[in-house]
Amino acid sequence: MADLKALAEQIVNLTLLEAQELKTILKDEYGIEPAAGGAVMMAGPAGDAGGAAEEEKTEFDVILKSAGDKKINVIKEVRGITGLGLKEAKELVEAGGKAVKEGVSKDEAEELKKKLEEAGAEVEIK
Repeated sequence: MADLKALAEQIVNLTLLEAQELKTILKDEYGIEPAAGGAVMMAGPAGDAGGAAEEEKTEFDVILKSAGDKKINVIKEVRGITGLGLKEAKELVEAGGKAVKEGVSKDEAEELKKKLEEAGAEVEIK
């Protein structure tokens, strides 16, 4: 059991280059290919790899922080974006801090933020 724990620690502490080399050895010598994003890639960032992973973010959430002074215009815009009914859109706007749209591209998130801010809302992209 102690050997397995030591092996696990060694795998977790691999650098990206070492993890890539391990992947190649497993594939070439043993015919083992990890699934996309498999255990070798999840081994934990080494050094600068954490910063690189942050830059590769492809999905963003558009969060409505507050409706501002023009709540009716914001409700109309939220309805157009989400397809919600009047009651649901009003509840979402009044709640504040809720996601209007989740998992969208950066361009779409920026576009939605612009529309909501033009309507008078305070918006954040995460």
